[in-house]
Amino acid sequence: MSKLSSDHPTTGTSPVTQTQEAAAHDIPSGDSLLQRGGGRLIFSAPSGSGKSTIVQWLMREHPELRLAFSISCTTRAPRGTEQNGVEYIFLSPEAFKKKIKNGEFLEYEEVYENRFYGTLKSQVESQTAAGQNVVFDVDVKGGCNIKKFYGDRALSIFIQPPSIEELRRRLVGRQTDSAEAIENRLAKASYELTFADKFDRIIVNDNLEKAEQEAYEIVKEFIER
Repeated sequence: MSKLSSDHPTTGTSPVTQTQEAAAHDIPSGDSLLQRGGGRLIFSAPSGSGKSTIVQWLMREHPELRLAFSISCTTRAPRGTEQNGVEYIFLSPEAFKKKIKNGEFLEYEEVYENRFYGTLKSQVESQTAAGQNVVFDVDVKGGCNIKKFYGDRALSIFIQPPSIEELRRRLVGRQTDSAEAIENRLAKASYELTFADKFDRIIVNDNLEKAEQEAYEIVKEFIER
């Protein structure tokens, strides 16, 4: 936390000046504002737009932002060294469905029969109470639903590719998908792009370093408000 200092002696300082100086000491510095945490940041984008790269850069290069992914629930079994409450909160399908019935989820999805993923409202509140600025890395529908729930308490950011053709080039360059899978991703991306204007901010990722810096400035401004 930064501290204010003065080269002038206090002897003979007027009461008004002393009051002003005392008040100045009560003004939170930028660092202390960042340390408060409690923000909610939604990132959505079509596959291949660079969203995950940008979010990971923010977390790695700017720890002062106190960013942390929301810890989701899932009904799948833990893998490897995964721990309950760390990577995921692991629930049985029955327990997950009960929480759905009770309205405990911000958003959830059944990816196939009895394989659920979702975000608990209580988990987000627990993380924000601990001083974290919680990051939601979700699809566009999930992002819109979370934003609708939190309103001005959340900032929604859409990472947009410069064009569908550039997105095609990136997906082909990954060399991880078949031609058919790429066409399916592009069709989905075209649909997802129609949601862009529902987000608070849009970052066009035509230059990664520029997009990363823009994301940093947007997130920092929101956290410090």
